[in-house]
Amino acid sequence: MRVVFAGTPEFAAVALQKLIDEKEALNIDIVAVYTQPDRRSGRGQKITMSAVKNVALANGIAVEQPESFSLKHELGQVCRETLQSYQADVMIVAAYGLILPKAVLEMPKYGCLNIHASLLPKWRGAAPIHRAILSGDATTGITIMQMNQGLDAGDMLYKVACPIQDDDTTATLHDTLAVLGGEAIVTVLADLVNFQANAIPQNDADATYADKVFTQDGLIDWRQSAHHIQRQIRALSAYTYVNQERIKVISVLPVKPEQTTNEPAGKIISVGKKAILVSCGTNEQGVAHLLNITGMQWAGGKMLNAEQIANANKLNDGDVFEIKADE
Repeated sequence: MRVVFAGTPEFAAVALQKLIDEKEALNIDIVAVYTQPDRRSGRGQKITMSAVKNVALANGIAVEQPESFSLKHELGQVCRETLQSYQADVMIVAAYGLILPKAVLEMPKYGCLNIHASLLPKWRGAAPIHRAILSGDATTGITIMQMNQGLDAGDMLYKVACPIQDDDTTATLHDTLAVLGGEAIVTVLADLVNFQANAIPQNDADATYADKVFTQDGLIDWRQSAHHIQRQIRALSAYTYVNQERIKVISVLPVKPEQTTNEPAGKIISVGKKAILVSCGTNEQGVAHLLNITGMQWAGGKMLNAEQIANANKLNDGDVFEIKADE
């Protein structure tokens, strides 16, 4: 089976590597890899290859990096003809980042399969891992989907679930799901005709959408419940202000039911060696809990744990985190 793989970040690179490792068992030939064009990134704005491109080059696989498949783009038709020339039986897509028009979706014999990091139809869209943690979901997973022109709306071929732990972050859950995604696509390719014959349509009425995450989504409102803020810190690049300084909040412990408070939201109750205790707003039951912060980062500095923050007198008991809108 001739396979074209399309993806860009580390999540996709893990799946590509798994397919490379299993290509003999699956009797597949990965004839080309499609990935986003090289971008400038980091403080030095150096040109950087995608994680997927790195894997492809390390394994001697042809790499294509089109800007667009749209016929409105000056090279759109050329990009389509190049893809057609690979004569793919199937195209595997994982966090690619380019829209695939209907003609592209229908080009391979078995169409295009997507590795999606949620249990569809829940969390269609750009940020399913972030949104699952933010919403307090107990479970997420991987769906292998037959792609159509809708937003993550195609028929489902295979689903595998995994729990979301109380201390999971977007990074840790991403790594778990990346491995699951690689295993899931191998399972489907091993018996593709059967999985496609038994595909299950999604119920659009059950769909939820994982909107793109923006920087300001990480701004902590201390009037929210401790559980809400704890999920926000785990899911996003969370930040707050104290004495007009912006500080990243890096890590936090699960909320302890016995740690309740009557202090104003945002007040630092204790700067200890194990955690910084902060008062939060009330939950739906009208109870306010303390949040245990274990890691923070000031502008221009490295991450500090609670003990380092206490020793450096970065924060003091009685300080109050500000509720401040971004400029």
